[in-house]
Amino acid sequence: MPTLILVRHGRSTANTSGVLAGRTPGVALDEHGRAQAEALPGRLDALPLAAVVTSPMQRCRETVEPLLRARADVPVHSEERVAECDYGDWSGRKLAELADEPLMTTVQQHPSAAAFPGGESMRAMQSRSVEAVREWNARIEHEHGADAIYAMCSHGDIIKSVVADALGMHLDLFQRIAVGPCSLTVIRYTPLRPFLLRLGETGELDSLRPPEPSNEEEAGNEKKDGAGDENGEGEGRPGGEASAGDGPRGPRDRGGPGRQGSDATVGGGA
Repeated sequence: MPTLILVRHGRSTANTSGVLAGRTPGVALDEHGRAQAEALPGRLDALPLAAVVTSPMQRCRETVEPLLRARADVPVHSEERVAECDYGDWSGRKLAELADEPLMTTVQQHPSAAAFPGGESMRAMQSRSVEAVREWNARIEHEHGADAIYAMCSHGDIIKSVVADALGMHLDLFQRIAVGPCSLTVIRYTPLRPFLLRLGETGELDSLRPPEPSNEEEAGNEKKDGAGDENGEGEGRPGGEASAGDGPRGPRDRGGPGRQGSDATVGGGA
């Protein structure tokens, strides 16, 4: 079976503004996201791509544009089934206000039971995306052989749900998976089982740096007279992406919307 490279779209204007984009039209890459997209051809330069499959959402199409310019001979296909989760009435709303919705706790703790008002359930999201991947695997193998490699550009929650399926994980555990903007996740499918070869690969470690302490935090630390954990186990300790996908309210953002790791989404999607 082929090797699938799942590409999350580059950082978008919704990611940096803390908005749940969903299927809202007109959500584009921001300046950093465009730079990520321009770097994508170089990251994949050594790989013979048989095809590029992409979500029809604007931010995904913009992400693969530089790659398609560099690989004019590679066919591109639009695939509706790997479009973003339909968040329904939640689409376009601020994550900060959604954090207090009772449904958000279900999304984080029991996603297989979550259905968005006016939208789709997370079970349906996983089902359609996994079905799409399986069908594209079969098509790519038929047209290009079992050793073929192809890329699929999609969204965080979609990629996480596909990874969970490949690992044999229940959907209720998929919030433990993190994939940042323009990261590469690689799955090799075989007749026996899928193998996860890369997860959320970005080639950078800068987004793992803890945030610079604010003046208020520095003052608070001085009052402690050196007591406590020097690694900062309190509120200021980084916990992951700026995302409601890491808990009912999500961890604190590492450095604000300007940081490469900023990733404001429901479950790592958007």
